[in-house]
Amino acid sequence: MSDHSAEVVVAAGIEPVVIQVAAVDGSHFELLCVQPAGDWHRLLYWMPAMGISARHYLPLAEALAAQGTAVAVHEWRGIGSSNRRAGRASDWGYRELLQDDLPAGMAALRTRWPQATCWLGGHSLGGQLGLLYASLHAAEFAGLLLVASGAPYWRRFRHGWLIVVAYALAPWLARVLGYLPGRRIGFGGNEARGVIADWSRTGRTGRYAAAGMTQDMERQLASVRLPLLALRLRDDWLAPQASLDWLLGKLGPGERSVDVIAPQELAGPADHFGWMKTPAPVAARIARWLAGQDAAAVRHAGTVA
Repeated sequence: MSDHSAEVVVAAGIEPVVIQVAAVDGSHFELLCVQPAGDWHRLLYWMPAMGISARHYLPLAEALAAQGTAVAVHEWRGIGSSNRRAGRASDWGYRELLQDDLPAGMAALRTRWPQATCWLGGHSLGGQLGLLYASLHAAEFAGLLLVASGAPYWRRFRHGWLIVVAYALAPWLARVLGYLPGRRIGFGGNEARGVIADWSRTGRTGRYAAAGMTQDMERQLASVRLPLLALRLRDDWLAPQASLDWLLGKLGPGERSVDVIAPQELAGPADHFGWMKTPAPVAARIARWLAGQDAAAVRHAGTVA
């Protein structure tokens, strides 16, 4: 899905708090933040899908804020408010996203709202990178949320042989042109060849790695024990149950809640992007789970006391 094709999900009239963020390598972007009315303590840092700019998640952020959770939507490098655009002379991969941009965004939030309890969530690739980031910084978060996410490993998909061909062609095309022209071919945005190389490697091998990072990502993921909610869209062929299972299977022991959203609940398509047009049911599921986590934390604190 390209940034252009997501236009229908942008809600009118939302005026988020805009926080300017600068990474150490000169990358700049904006965080879009929506706060509940009155006092609040929960803050969800939300990471978009590949090629989707932060503003397209404002309806989700507004729905969550109406139920007591503040939301800060990250902007991926190369998309929307980012001062970078992928090209032959401008490249990056998971390393820059995980080591430069995300720490800068989190630092900006901590400066603005130091007392908030922070949760980390994401859609599609945003969920995958969220787990990778949490595996490196688990102490920063109370828990994790995934919506329409799963590992891209080709063996976990129907007609996987077609998908593995795409994992070979995409990095080749990105190398030839200097970037992947996602808007032109109808997949993602205009993506940096380093991102496509890291993503397609996971698609081919089923294992996570980031060029230029020395950490063993598979071992890091196995250390993640934070509570997690994963919402799968029933008709989502881009993130089927098998791909979600492969992703969750990489994590260490911990509370895992997995639920399925059906078309009846959305009054529309329950697929990879359709839920974004009517995000209130997804927001309600997230809000209920977060409220349950709050209640469990209070009970635990009382027991310890």
